[in-house]
Amino acid sequence: MPERFDNPGSMIPLSWSDPSGSRSAERQRKGLTMVIDKGAGISAFRDLLELASPYIDICKLGFGTAALYPTAQLRQKLELAKAYGLQIMPGGTFFEIALLSTPVSQYMETICQLGFTAVEISDGTFPLSQKERREAIMSGLACGLTVYTEFGKKDANYRAEKEELLQTLAADLDAGASHVIVEARESGTVGVFDRNGNIDQLFVQDVTDAAKEMGTRLIWEAPEKEQQVHLIQTLGSNVHLGNIAYSDVLSVETLRRGLRGDTAARFAQRSAAPCE
Repeated sequence: MPERFDNPGSMIPLSWSDPSGSRSAERQRKGLTMVIDKGAGISAFRDLLELASPYIDICKLGFGTAALYPTAQLRQKLELAKAYGLQIMPGGTFFEIALLSTPVSQYMETICQLGFTAVEISDGTFPLSQKERREAIMSGLACGLTVYTEFGKKDANYRAEKEELLQTLAADLDAGASHVIVEARESGTVGVFDRNGNIDQLFVQDVTDAAKEMGTRLIWEAPEKEQQVHLIQTLGSNVHLGNIAYSDVLSVETLRRGLRGDTAARFAQRSAAPCE
């Protein structure tokens, strides 16, 4: 793997590459970044991983795109993700549609056999009962998959409710889910965002404070830059972010580290110590 500025022995001081003081080690599993793949080819995927894999934790093959891949190319993409240490999963919509005609255990076994390492369980379009949701989580775990669940609906008028989110978080984590993803769609216009993509920062902070005893286990979908900025300013560099576009991986990492004007002031005092 190519040497990074924040690796031991680098010619560039650590403080230059990470003014935030919290993102120096490659993939610390703090501040997860989930990328949405809308159908990139193998070459583009390989290029992304060669450049930016240290700043990606999870790759989601968005919507139902996984069903359109030639099997050989799908397996190749899954192997690449695993080779670079990434979790990779089909989209939640694919899960929902598959369950209309396929038992959940068969779905989990199939994606596991293909080479996926994780699964997203959602009910944004087709509802799941609490019992069905728990069974789906346990079925994924039984196949050795890391389970991510999603909270929220895809309806344009949907807005997240605090108590429902906290109850879902508690129930899903109790069943064995790794994290709960807060739905925003790839447009960033539902859930904790309004139709213009504006975030309810007080709601986000309130939910985060209330969920502290359960750990930092919420991934906030935030496809737009201003949404990413607001979440980092509200919750810090290590907030978990989802639905990040391919082209924005390094951009998001610069926001996390204070290497971009939008968040630089947040870390200015920490990095302003005089050189000795």
